Parts: sequence; structure tokens; C-alpha cells
Amino acid sequence: MCAKILVIEDEEPISQLLAYNLSKEGFTVATSSDGDEAMIAVDESRPDLVLMDWMLPNVSGIELCRQLRSRSETRDIPVIMLTARGEEEDRVRGLDVGADDYVTKPFSMSELVARMRAVLRRTAPMLAGDVATFADIVLDRQLCRVRRGQRDVHLGPTEFRLLDVLMQRPGRVFSREQLLDRVWGEDVYVEIRTVDVHIGRLRKALNRRGDRDPIRTVRSSGYALDDTYSV
Repeated sequence: MCAKILVIEDEEPISQLLAYNLSKEGFTVATSSDGDEAMIAVDESRPDLVLMDWMLPNVSGIELCRQLRSRSETRDIPVIMLTARGEEEDRVRGLDVGADDYVTKPFSMSELVARMRAVLRRTAPMLAGDVATFADIVLDRQLCRVRRGQRDVHLGPTEFRLLDVLMQRPGRVFSREQLLDRVWGEDVYVEIRTVDVHIGRLRKALNRRGDRDPIRTVRSSGYALDDTYSV
């Protein structure tokens, strides 16, 4: 599963340049042109990392970062600030409000991507590489292969994406709506109970007699990989 990046930039040429190059690097990219629009985008589909300009209309990047950090549901989303303000005082101010990194314009795209991957390795290591592991489950994104212990687990493409999402944040409860957005896409209409059907198929493929089920059902909420699971 590719990391989902929200680019918040009011200068359209820069926004388009970032979206194009980050997509080429394998990221899934959404864009917003101001702070108010960005907060709506975050609430509708939580990004894995936010890349934001300091100078934004309506709500500044500094204030937007402060708002993200003040809410329990968004406080752990990593933020990288982009700005032409290169003075040490400004860098310190950006980091003080909760930014994870600070990149000064003009910037090298290769350096920016490297910094983004470094932040993701710290905050969401499951998104930074091709192989994800949880207990005795290994998911290889490049080979589209899953193993549990010594055996191969044969999954359909939807079950593979579903497991990938759950493995990115063990212990976190994903609602059915969040799983629909992340696995099927925001623009695809699918009945919400379809999630339950595919969770059932995933469980059947993962679990053999005597195996502990690593997927926890949270009544009225959704599903999570059980972070208390042990082999």
C-alpha cells in the first residue's frame, strides 16, 4: 500500500509539480490549496503524511499544523513544512508547533522525497518499505505475497490490500468507512457490509486450525490487528 500524501500548496504550478513527481515516486497524492480545504480533506480521508506550505490563504501553515496537533484524531499525522523562510528563528518556530521536518524553497525533489521517506520510517515504518511484518505474518508488497509462519497465504487482491492497511498500524481500529476509502477508493460506491465479507475471507485464508486469529472485531467500530497478539 502506497503512502497517502496530502500536499497543501496555494501556488498551482508548485502543487502540480509536487503531485506529478510524488506520484512518480509511488505515493498516492491529494492536493489542497488552503487551510480550510485541507482540514476537510484530512477529515474525509486521513493522509499518512502532510506536506504543507508555510504561507497559505485563510489559515497559515503554522496555524494549520497547530490545529492538527491539537486534535486527538490527527495529532500523530507527520507534517513537513515547505517555505521560502530560511532563517533559523522560522525553522525553530515551525518545529516548535509540531512539524516533523522543514524544507526551504527552492528545494531538490530527490532531497524532499528522501526526507519524506525518513519521516515515514520513524512514524509509519510499514509504509517505508516493500515488506511488512506482524507477529508471524509477512506481507511482501513487491512480490504480492503473504506468508504466515512457514506457509504461503493465498489472498485475492482485495484481501491483500485489506491486510496491508491493517498491518500499517497494528492496534489501530479502522472503521468500515475508513477501510472502504483505503482499500476500494473514495470514488467507488461499495456497500459498507462488503468490508465484513472480505474480512471473513481474509480470516479464513490467514487462520488454520489452532492458529490464533490476529484480526480483532470492535463492536460498532470496525477492525484492527490485535496488538496484544503473540506467536
